[in-house]
Amino acid sequence: MKNQRFYPVLLCCLTLALLGAPGVATRGAAASPNHEVAGDPEVYGAGVQIEEATPVHAILTDPDAYLGKTVRIEGTVLDVCPKKGCWMEVGRDGEHIQIKVEDDVIVFPIGAKGQRAVAEGVVEAVEMSREDYLGYLAHLAEERGEELDPETADLGDGPYRLIRIRATGATIAGP
Repeated sequence: MKNQRFYPVLLCCLTLALLGAPGVATRGAAASPNHEVAGDPEVYGAGVQIEEATPVHAILTDPDAYLGKTVRIEGTVLDVCPKKGCWMEVGRDGEHIQIKVEDDVIVFPIGAKGQRAVAEGVVEAVEMSREDYLGYLAHLAEERGEELDPETADLGDGPYRLIRIRATGATIAGP
């Protein structure tokens, strides 16, 4: 008789273990790059603690005023690193900024494109030479399965400076 009551409990525990509790798989851990995002916000890394958002426009207009400061940004996920999920582009009102995380610690899902994102992290500037910038663009193209022709690439005259958020956490939810 005791065994008959044990099996339903065991079956329930195994089902929960195999399926996972909703929202737990990505809390503070890496998510599969192919994970589809829908419904309640998924939390990545440490999540977001800051209440007030800083407009992307403000950061891009005067980046030196924000360098080294921890900010919260909000917007739509425009792109995600297709190889490792180690960055996403988040934008609003025609402006966007890269949200970069530590490789293999936080993984943004490719399915997040078009979803609403909130991220928190430190504003940083990556200074590059013309050659380094060209290499960076070639790397981005390679990740997308494209080629960049260095002869026809329009790089402008510089300076070559990437302003981005070194994120410690984010949330992603439906549009």
